[in-house]
Amino acid sequence: MKQEPQATIHPLAQFAATLQWSNIPEPVQRRAVDLWVDWFGSVLAGCRARPVVSITRFALSQGPQQGPSEVIAQGASSSPMMAALANAAASHFAEQDDVHNGSVFHPAAVVFPPALAVAQATGASGADLMAACVAGYEVGIRVGEFLGRSHYRIFHTTATAGTLAAAAAVGRLLRLTPAQMQHAFGSAGTQSAGLWEFLRSAADSKQLHTAHAAAAGLMAAYLAQDGFTGAQDIFTGPQGMAAGMSQDANPAKLTEGLGTRWATAETSFKWHASCRHTHPAADALLQVMQQHGVRIEDIAQVTCHVHQGAIDVLGPVTAPTTVHQSKFSMGTVLALAARFGHAGLTEFDADFLAPATVALREKVTMVLDPEVDAAYPQRWIGKVTVQTADGRVLHGRVDEPKGDPGNTLAREEITAKALRLAAYGGAVDVASAQAAVTGLWQVAQWPRVGALLAGDAA
Repeated sequence: MKQEPQATIHPLAQFAATLQWSNIPEPVQRRAVDLWVDWFGSVLAGCRARPVVSITRFALSQGPQQGPSEVIAQGASSSPMMAALANAAASHFAEQDDVHNGSVFHPAAVVFPPALAVAQATGASGADLMAACVAGYEVGIRVGEFLGRSHYRIFHTTATAGTLAAAAAVGRLLRLTPAQMQHAFGSAGTQSAGLWEFLRSAADSKQLHTAHAAAAGLMAAYLAQDGFTGAQDIFTGPQGMAAGMSQDANPAKLTEGLGTRWATAETSFKWHASCRHTHPAADALLQVMQQHGVRIEDIAQVTCHVHQGAIDVLGPVTAPTTVHQSKFSMGTVLALAARFGHAGLTEFDADFLAPATVALREKVTMVLDPEVDAAYPQRWIGKVTVQTADGRVLHGRVDEPKGDPGNTLAREEITAKALRLAAYGGAVDVASAQAAVTGLWQVAQWPRVGALLAGDAA
């Protein structure tokens, strides 16, 4: 019987399957733990939100009522897939989870939930969990970069590249061989989905995007472990991801600097509780106000000089009707930042439709700026022109918004942010949140991954 020729293993599959915590440079290990603690705050902030509750209710109705994997802050547990589904939905709601600039991808929401669920089910160590998560970050970020800017105009990259990121993290925990990992990538890539159209009608799809990506990637990895095969050239095959989802895909991005350039360490934290495309301009406006003593009542017009991606995503949101939709309104975000010095969760909840916010929102416009657009997505430059009521024209510029690697958060700030988000979510008491966060900083020393919250059954 003639045997089929053996497929060439993609370097990305080889890398993800064989990555060891001990082989990851110490600064990257440290950043991975920073991102892990930062993610936990987002889960607690989002777990009681209406769309998240709906997905969690569905997950618990479909999976076992008790299982090895924690549904965070719900006092519940289920199968790894259902726990990942619920926790990934919660991770992305508050718009405070991390982002990688060059890929325009939010790794935490689609990497940590499935990896945690599987680590709890398999009894993995904390170091194995974190190695798996770094594998997920490195794969997901590179897939996002590979798919390019044309992909992001229509597709939510966190949802699409997220399936591959989840498959890589879970596959590493399941100890897939490189060949099995390649099959997992094929099965994950064929499930990639997530469209931006939901923004136009303030729909709940963004939570479904991360939930689906986490669960689909997890399923792909488990199937590969069982011998299930996937497309062997899911990235660049004639009917693969690039062919169907991009006009500017760059295959070199999949392996560029693999093992020497650590994209995990390039990942940014989010300071304002809004779409990341709003952050550079918000920081630039605050700079103008602080440097020139500009008050709210002094502002006559704010022009934001932005990249095309910001126009594509934020442009459709002209008169937001919900809190979540308002986080994709450049005018609303800048108005809240100007009024309160920070566009945080409580500011959005209480004031996104306040008359003072709406009045300032209507004074904000976006224009495409060639310099900003050329730098994007590797750099997200913030530039604003502010016209004042007394006729002054003032300019603000921020090359690295707060939270970027060059303007990052200290561990004390990450802890404070996580606890602030936990308090906002209201699902756990202060003492429980503090105890959990303190323990999370020691994840790499854990002999076995258990429940993150003492009140959760896992």
